[in-house]
Amino acid sequence: MSGASDGAEGSAEKAAPANWILQHPTYQQMQQLQVEDSEQIYTAFLVYMDLTEVRRWKEVSCVRSPELQVVLLEAREKDGAPAHTVLPLPVHRRLSHRSVRHVLDRGLPMLLCAVASDSTLVYQRMTDGLVTPDPPVGPFEDLGRRQHRKRRQQR
Repeated sequence: MSGASDGAEGSAEKAAPANWILQHPTYQQMQQLQVEDSEQIYTAFLVYMDLTEVRRWKEVSCVRSPELQVVLLEAREKDGAPAHTVLPLPVHRRLSHRSVRHVLDRGLPMLLCAVASDSTLVYQRMTDGLVTPDPPVGPFEDLGRRQHRKRRQQR
């Protein structure tokens, strides 16, 4: 029994591995941008990792927005594509029209990325003004109208 207890104490005495996020060069770079909200920095880092490692976006860089006190990301979806500004925010943080306007005024297309506490990311494209949606793609038929026409013709 004493051997098992010594083994447990020995493993408890070992230092826990350091959090790799805190040691990541990009996370350290974000901390140096002097944004007061550490949660927003963490959120920006999660979005950075999603853009670079999962979505494989190119030229992802972080920029400080002193007016909003946030870390913005600038990135290209692929080589030669236009750059986008990504605004990463925790889902519980309020977003004002003024802050969206400030990011849009940078002149780049904007993506808002809401980050949930379970690290779920939801991207929303933001535009300056109204944009007509793209028509659906695929072999769609309006069956409802055809059936209506058939009924009218039968009368």
